[in-house]
Amino acid sequence: MNRYPWWKYAILAIALLVGLIYTLPNFFGEAPAVQVSSGKATLKLDSSSAERVKEVLAAAKLQPDFVVFEGNSVKARFADGDAQLQAKDALSKALNPDPANPSYIVALNLVSRSPKWLTSVRALPMYLGLDLRGGVHFLMQVDMKTALSKKMESIVGDIRSQLRDKNLRHAGIGRDGNAVDIRFRDAETLKAAADLLSQMTDLQWTQAPDGTDTKLIGTLKPEAARAVQDAALKQNITTLHNRVNELGVAEPVIQQQGADRVVIQLPGVQDTAKAKDIIGRTANLEFRLVDMSAEARAATEGVGPVPFGRERFTVGRGAPVVTYKEAVATGEMLTNAQPRPDQNNQPAVSVSLDAKGGRLMREMTRNNVGNFMAAILFEKGKGEVLTVARIQGEFGNDFQITGMGTTEAANDLSLLLRAGSLAAPMEIIEESTIGPTLGADNIAKGFHSVIWGFAAIAVFMCLYYLLFGVFSTLALGFNLLLLVAVLSMLQATLTLPGIAAIALTLGMAIDANVLINERVREELRAGASPQAAINTGYERAFATILDSNVTTLIAGIALFAFGSGPIKGFAVVHCLGILTSMFSAVVFSRGLVNLWYGRQKKLKSVSIGQVWKPKAQPAETPATNP
Repeated sequence: MNRYPWWKYAILAIALLVGLIYTLPNFFGEAPAVQVSSGKATLKLDSSSAERVKEVLAAAKLQPDFVVFEGNSVKARFADGDAQLQAKDALSKALNPDPANPSYIVALNLVSRSPKWLTSVRALPMYLGLDLRGGVHFLMQVDMKTALSKKMESIVGDIRSQLRDKNLRHAGIGRDGNAVDIRFRDAETLKAAADLLSQMTDLQWTQAPDGTDTKLIGTLKPEAARAVQDAALKQNITTLHNRVNELGVAEPVIQQQGADRVVIQLPGVQDTAKAKDIIGRTANLEFRLVDMSAEARAATEGVGPVPFGRERFTVGRGAPVVTYKEAVATGEMLTNAQPRPDQNNQPAVSVSLDAKGGRLMREMTRNNVGNFMAAILFEKGKGEVLTVARIQGEFGNDFQITGMGTTEAANDLSLLLRAGSLAAPMEIIEESTIGPTLGADNIAKGFHSVIWGFAAIAVFMCLYYLLFGVFSTLALGFNLLLLVAVLSMLQATLTLPGIAAIALTLGMAIDANVLINERVREELRAGASPQAAINTGYERAFATILDSNVTTLIAGIALFAFGSGPIKGFAVVHCLGILTSMFSAVVFSRGLVNLWYGRQKKLKSVSIGQVWKPKAQPAETPATNP
């Protein structure tokens, strides 16, 4: 009746072992470390980078605990902070001979002190939030001037296309800030162009004399400018969300502040350089037509000036090259990018553009078959040539970038394109790293509240329910162990609200044990045998526990769905705590009871405290007539 099969005990033993292993790293703490990551999107680190870091540290006579290549960076752990600072200086000097143009980011970091065998099974400590551990805070400003400039460049391109399609000849198109002027030689053409361009609702058109000609001036409307700025800000926030989420930073805060600023908080990230690497990649891709004129070739060879309206690039594959400044398509028009072999089975990247990008690409390639097109990656204001390829035919929404050389290069480019581009460059105007000192008191208070709360509950349960109270306390400890292990496995970020959720979970978990113990008492009070009382008590209590926890779980899910920031953190811990408490209260505690009482065939009593039985009512004396 009260015996578990062996496989149930095996499950409990495995759960206990897994809980211990994944909870253990939280007790080792963290050690100072130096992290080396790429400072450019086109520079990728590999395992050979770790060997180079080792050589630099050996030359500086520094002995790290270990140097490991992990993810996209190399980490070196040290015994103390002095060695950490010396290593940072040595690596910065050796890896970045030109500090004005650094290729590597060398930053201070913290690495878990967990033994290697724990790290090898991905047993890592959970992150602590800004209020507990500190983190990185950035205030970034969007370059709205560039966003408006891009919009005007796009509008100028559309104007040229529309006038060419209607065969309306103009004497030149110029741009001055947020205004564009088009010169015409005769009034008839100007009128036809004005009628055509009036359909562009973002511009306000006026006419003005220009010497012997007349020009049409289009000015970007204020509401259109605001719409461009809002769209740029939203796209940047969306792109930042994608980048941070892909890199696994838990519970980041990325929100708008004012008209042109974005606040970013990355809890648990002490490495400012790493955070910059995550959010600061303002890489934009542009496809540009290569200028093949004699003047451009002379400029390419460095024996002549760069023609007006062109730009010379000297860095990257295919460089040097002179291209037109006007981009045919940009990264914002990309809808997909995948590494796929070309028709010759060589590494290539298949690119898909949106409707506007496809139209522009089709128009350009139709008139430039046989010419060259360059893919330029702009990062930190500098352009780097990714590839220069010959236009083999008319492109559409889908085309391939060939000549990538290796499959790895094609994979890297496609990943960078899929990460999304920013609508406008962003600049960090304020940054701060919140140290752990401020959160030390919060950690201590939160830790003490959980420990003292647990101790008080344990004392009460043991005094009131005796041996069954001991089983309940062990189940409560098992629940806490599982909850911390699950949070560690998920690499969740624990905040003060999360600690509050843990304390609340302990209270709710003991409720389930109280229900079970009281049900067993009721059965004993009703005269059931001890074995039957245990079996019936657990079965009847389960339905009540399930109902109670399901309704609480629904509330927790609602908090997670509609809350944000700390509320979501509370909801995650709360929901996980409900699941682990049900498992520990119903399965683990009964496993202990079965192990203790289940094999006693002639069980006469159980240690569950005083069982108060109602006194028998005296029989009523029948009334007699006088």
